[in-house]
Amino acid sequence: MQPARHQRMLKFILIIILAVILSGLSYTVLTLPSQAPGLSVLAMDNLDNSGVSNPVTAVLLNYRGYDTLLEMGVLLLSVIGVWSLTDSLNKKIEWRYVSSDILHVWSRSKTQEHRHTLPEPVLDTLARLLIPLLVLMAGYLLWVGAYAPGGAFQAGSVLGAAGVLLLLSDIHYENRFSRFSLRIALIMGLGMFVTVGLLLILMGKVFLEYPPVFSGSLILLIESAATLSVGFTLAALFLGEQPATQFTNRSIRSTRSSSPPLSKTVYFKIRDQQ
Repeated sequence: MQPARHQRMLKFILIIILAVILSGLSYTVLTLPSQAPGLSVLAMDNLDNSGVSNPVTAVLLNYRGYDTLLEMGVLLLSVIGVWSLTDSLNKKIEWRYVSSDILHVWSRSKTQEHRHTLPEPVLDTLARLLIPLLVLMAGYLLWVGAYAPGGAFQAGSVLGAAGVLLLLSDIHYENRFSRFSLRIALIMGLGMFVTVGLLLILMGKVFLEYPPVFSGSLILLIESAATLSVGFTLAALFLGEQPATQFTNRSIRSTRSSSPPLSKTVYFKIRDQQ
């Protein structure tokens, strides 16, 4: 009885908090002026000092750099949350690959079991053709963002699509992107923002107050790091767990028997383990 009473009390408190938040948001929206002057004129007047000629990039990376910094933090926290949940919920499954006299034991998680299929020639060929083009397109969107529609988030989305296609094609990538390098890529965008801001403070400036002479170069540097972070973050969220735990490979030399070695690769599940 006592736990049920506590649950009802928590639900009641949650309803009150949500009602207060909803009332505040409703009041704010209803009391907004019908014709707000906006800041578009002011933004265009200072565009020459922003370091870029695209007003959207100037707003996101210069005028409102704090917002973009927090957005990078939200993306990083989302990956940390997903990894924390999957680490506690997933079970491990061992698979064996038998070829000649070598026994390979693979450890896979539950979320990866359904993705383990035989190689598909069409998907594999399509991935090998499209992934380089997507990476090239991401680089173009990153560079053109200073002058035309584009930028870090658009380029990162295209780069994330390349990562998703890479995951779907089951191309082996674990040794290169699964460990320390992946974590560096995930925090690179947020880390570059903070690093540039701290360096500006040491130079006597305000946090993220770019000097007009170097503003274009600093924005490009931050956007390059943010593009990698956004791309790897989207691919990591699609994967749903830490790639470092996707495969654990060990080879065991099996004893020779009278039966001939297998000529084809054989996959079979051995057991579930907690």
